[in-house]
Amino acid sequence: MLKQITVDMLNRLETAARAQQQRAPLANAIARNSLRAMAYRQTALREAQHTFSLELPTGKITAQNSSGRCWLFAGLNVLRIGTMKKLNLETFEFSQNYQMFWDKVEKVNFFLESILSTLDEPTEGRLVNWLLGSPLNDGGQWEMFVNLVEKYGVVPKYAMPETYHSSNTGEMNWVLTLRLREDAARLRDAYRAGVSVEELRSRKEAMLFESYRLLVECLGEPPDTFDLELRDKDDNYIQVQGITPLEFAEQYVPTRPADYVSLINAPTADKPYGKVYTVKYLGNVIGGRDVLYLNVDVATLKRLTLAQLQDGEPVWFGSDVGKMMDRETGALHADLYDVSQLVGFELGLSKAERLDYRDSAMTHAMVFLGVNLVDGVPNRWKVENSWSEKAGRDGYFVMSDRWFDEYLYQVVLHRKYLSPEMLDAFSAEPIALEPWDPMGSLAR
Repeated sequence: MLKQITVDMLNRLETAARAQQQRAPLANAIARNSLRAMAYRQTALREAQHTFSLELPTGKITAQNSSGRCWLFAGLNVLRIGTMKKLNLETFEFSQNYQMFWDKVEKVNFFLESILSTLDEPTEGRLVNWLLGSPLNDGGQWEMFVNLVEKYGVVPKYAMPETYHSSNTGEMNWVLTLRLREDAARLRDAYRAGVSVEELRSRKEAMLFESYRLLVECLGEPPDTFDLELRDKDDNYIQVQGITPLEFAEQYVPTRPADYVSLINAPTADKPYGKVYTVKYLGNVIGGRDVLYLNVDVATLKRLTLAQLQDGEPVWFGSDVGKMMDRETGALHADLYDVSQLVGFELGLSKAERLDYRDSAMTHAMVFLGVNLVDGVPNRWKVENSWSEKAGRDGYFVMSDRWFDEYLYQVVLHRKYLSPEMLDAFSAEPIALEPWDPMGSLAR
């Protein structure tokens, strides 16, 4: 039986609170100030130095603006380093708008096909309710990025520049989400009225066209071909006329994203280490690669990340960026805020508990570009973000090694760094997680 708050209980609570006279000055300060600001540990910044024993070169800092495209920015920032070397460029930027356009088109189709595959599920059931909850957000995963590059290639930023809606996706997503929920209602109503699935799939194509048309109007039409025109670091003029996005990827992007796999650290009882997991109804390109994660301990994750950096390759990673983060200084430090001391009670969930009890999940993708080693052991990591040069130090963040332990969930590594046992695990049938599992979260 549920128990209500009684008058006696309220009296006990009030008496206990009033007895805390020693906290009165602090309570006055709390009432007039930000909890985060009051819990800030200035001394943590001593360990957040933006100097590193190993740093990789990169281009200019990028800006995703008011959009959830971090996973695309991080993926393209990983690819551009090889392109810059191949073309002898000081800096370079791919068109994130081009990737997002095709991601949106594919996600519309993915959602509508998911609706068609769940026609016999109740509308009020958890699965359909989950599908309808967010039909078309900006977020994504590494394998979803790979699917876009393999199917549509890449283009320089000037070939499909930003628009208002690529940098401010809220209104576009609002209209498309409304449209997709209406499409779902029409498909499910027609099915209950006796219309065949074959006929519904024919109607789906007309629905897909309407979303496609709006995406062209909001984001622009993606180029079938473009002219590559650049000047390299030695002022040599580079010109290639009429190249397709897939040809450009094949000829000028030496990093092959399909050669990389996702490793996660999810230390929860339901996900034993050494197993590969996938997530139901998570993806964008039907017929593309499924989202796959190999779960390993954090020491293995860190060791392999370090190996790839030491070989001069950047590392795409996913973490819960909102935890213990200072946007102004770029500090990601596990002890940045001493909230427990401020509020007077302990706050101390473990990493596994944070996942199990919905306190944390992978929310944002960034790129490792360096590390600082002391006697061969990392104590901080250099992070390239996509929040413009105004965030962190000129766009870069610094992650403490313990923050890595606590709030980093995923890294993407070349297959060559994995042991034979790890590679064999990817050959086995993956364990399918429910769509609402914490590992089904998307980077935004």
